[in-house]
Amino acid sequence: MQFVDNLSKEEYIAFFQKFPYSHFLQSYAWGESIKETRGKTPYYVGLKDDNGQLVAAALLLKKNAPFGLCYYYCSRGYLIDFNNFELVKIFTEEIKKYLKRTKAIYLKINPEIMYQEIDKDGNRIPNGKNNIPIFDNLTKLGYIHQGFVKLYENNEPRYTFRRYFSQYKSIEEIKSSISKTFMQTVHRSYSYNLNINFDSNVDHFFELNKSNATKDGFVQYSDNFYQTLYKYGKEYHNVLVFDVSVNGQKLYQDTQESLNKIKEDFTNGLITKKQKPDALDKVKRLEKELAIFAPYKDQENIVICSLINGIANDMMWTMYIGNNKLGEYLFAVNRIYYETIKYCFEHNYRFLDLYGTVGDPETTYKNLGGLHAYKKKFGDTYIEFIGEFDLVNKPILYKVLPTFLKIYRKLRGHK
Repeated sequence: MQFVDNLSKEEYIAFFQKFPYSHFLQSYAWGESIKETRGKTPYYVGLKDDNGQLVAAALLLKKNAPFGLCYYYCSRGYLIDFNNFELVKIFTEEIKKYLKRTKAIYLKINPEIMYQEIDKDGNRIPNGKNNIPIFDNLTKLGYIHQGFVKLYENNEPRYTFRRYFSQYKSIEEIKSSISKTFMQTVHRSYSYNLNINFDSNVDHFFELNKSNATKDGFVQYSDNFYQTLYKYGKEYHNVLVFDVSVNGQKLYQDTQESLNKIKEDFTNGLITKKQKPDALDKVKRLEKELAIFAPYKDQENIVICSLINGIANDMMWTMYIGNNKLGEYLFAVNRIYYETIKYCFEHNYRFLDLYGTVGDPETTYKNLGGLHAYKKKFGDTYIEFIGEFDLVNKPILYKVLPTFLKIYRKLRGHK
């Protein structure tokens, strides 16, 4: 076996495309995006067998530390068969050597491996599937587990909702598995003549994402990050952007015409006594909508919701979403999630991952409980991942690193 610390772009992408459990966060596109926008350097490493064939690979993101030191992050990696203990052992031994050569303090990994099968309430299913042997093997090899956290304490969520498609024969079957209240809003959205674009860009994303980041307490990255991610994602087929738009002029005009029509019916005595309560309610709704739509009545094509999806072969992750107030009123978020589910089914994707939820459905921390309840409406499998592991090269520095970096950054800030 031979460890390679500088795989070519072509070698890495070829392995990524054939590996059955690749992840978007291990893609070449992700590595190059992070290099340009977040101050980390990507390294593409791998392990070749005696025939020169790659049998494992990983994207390592290097973060420099003072005094020539560094540490690495391998998000959702490695690209390796974790059930093959001997292979993982050899690769780990080579990684340890690599950490020593590069004066790294530690390496963090968080493989996208299910820990144990759980029900929709987060309880372990008796005699269900599990990957506890993989967990035990990693700890035997020296990886330090960072805990079975329930919220968003790690770099990536330890729980998610995922929708697999092989079990469904039709989109009607999928619709029947989704919450009825969710589907009601989807059906309601059709009345507003929303336009769905499955090959969009991120020109509107930063502004649309502002309200979501504020409401849900998440960090909003710079516009440059989303633009760069889209650039590389488009080039290497690892990103798809879906958006929802509406014609503001037509939306306002149609609403005005509907309001005029029902008022005329009142005037002409065409509304019966039995119909009157519903008709009055409709008048109130239409008048409310006219006020909401008025700021957009002179605009034609308005993007009201946008979703950035990460792609790895036949797998998709909903990474970032944004919408404005008009999109919220027109149920654009529900519509775009439904259309994404439908798109994946029709294009033979293995699964759609809703990218992250909590392990405590009842939590009141921030809006995470509400976010969990929302995703539960249209995600069919609740998954608990194995969690984060640190492979430590310099134990003393590893223990003091958080405090050391805090002091170092504070001192630099005074310069």
